[in-house]
Amino acid sequence: MKLLKLLSNTKTSLITLCLGGITLGMTEFMMMGVLPDVAKSLSVSIPAAGHMIAIYALGVIIGAPVMVGILGKYPPKRVLIGLMITVAVGNLLFAVAPTYGLLLTARFLVGLPHGAFFGIGAVVASKLADPGSEAKSVSVMFAGLTVANIIGVPLGTFIGHNFSWRISFVIISAMALITAASIKRWLPMLASQSNTKFSDSLIVFKKPELWIIIGISAIGTGGLFAWISYIAPLMTEVAGFDSNMITPIMIIAGLGMAIGNFAGGRLADRFSPLKTTSYLLLLMVIVLVLVGLTSQFKPAAIVLTFITGGLAFAVIAPMQMLMIGSAKGAEMLASSAMQASANTGNALGAFLGGLPIAAGYGYTSPEYVGALLALAGFLLCILLTWMFNSKRKLRAAATA
Repeated sequence: MKLLKLLSNTKTSLITLCLGGITLGMTEFMMMGVLPDVAKSLSVSIPAAGHMIAIYALGVIIGAPVMVGILGKYPPKRVLIGLMITVAVGNLLFAVAPTYGLLLTARFLVGLPHGAFFGIGAVVASKLADPGSEAKSVSVMFAGLTVANIIGVPLGTFIGHNFSWRISFVIISAMALITAASIKRWLPMLASQSNTKFSDSLIVFKKPELWIIIGISAIGTGGLFAWISYIAPLMTEVAGFDSNMITPIMIIAGLGMAIGNFAGGRLADRFSPLKTTSYLLLLMVIVLVLVGLTSQFKPAAIVLTFITGGLAFAVIAPMQMLMIGSAKGAEMLASSAMQASANTGNALGAFLGGLPIAAGYGYTSPEYVGALLALAGFLLCILLTWMFNSKRKLRAAATA
């Protein structure tokens, strides 16, 4: 009975983290679905509205290591509650901000707790897992992102198209408060990671392999955001779908993300995080090129939306476990750094993907930018594999 109770408590704890993933997924990806509506209401271009995607990512990049550095000495439960309350306030401010400048400021502020939540949450999820199931456990938390894309983002997109995109962000604010309450009720009070000073934790970044992992995340995931940042105009202007079809298309993308997320966690546990990441990024290169070549055909656009979403999210848990496994003693800081690097990919993808659009190359051009970013991530995986193999050979020679 005690074992069953423990298993039940573990599942409930992971569900609270999943709720956080849903909230942050809606916060991050809602902008992609309502981007044309935001641009129209503010009388700005779509690339200019796309800057709200990039500024959110900048908030994550800055906030992830800084917040974990400041708050890492406190129990994770209290920190996660505080971060969710911050998300609630930030989204509410974004919903009521009247000007483009204030909206950018609010998006930056609400991005600050994003990376810290996922960074700390990933370590908590891995500690709650059975040995050998760490990546699968982490994937449960990140499943919140996929639920957001299946239900939350399409719902918010529908509301944004038919009523007001501001209402969508009020709903997200309410979700954040519900998440904070669930964490307080069900997440166990784990001890803080350690009493190590922030400055001492930074020593872990002397390892060159950590910077390569950060590069894989920062550059490789840019392929996802070059694609999804401009998915609405891709589907309406290139594939020829009516704007009302964006909601079901986002659901299809979310379904692919959900399947890919759990598949990635299981593949990483079965094989290795690095090998899984490498092959997934290579597949991403191929698929993004196909998106660029075939999106004018509606059936191909739908099928590739599902596949691209799956590949994009399959890589999340393997990369997270790759970083946690390489940063013993500073897991939360390193895990949060991964979130910062992933959102560097967010900013790179949104910004670089918007450049060829602004230059007049059309809405398929971001896919080729994304393919190049994913290819760069794959090449960094090859470099990291070589480094790990070289270290193993040196250790074997030393003990021979």
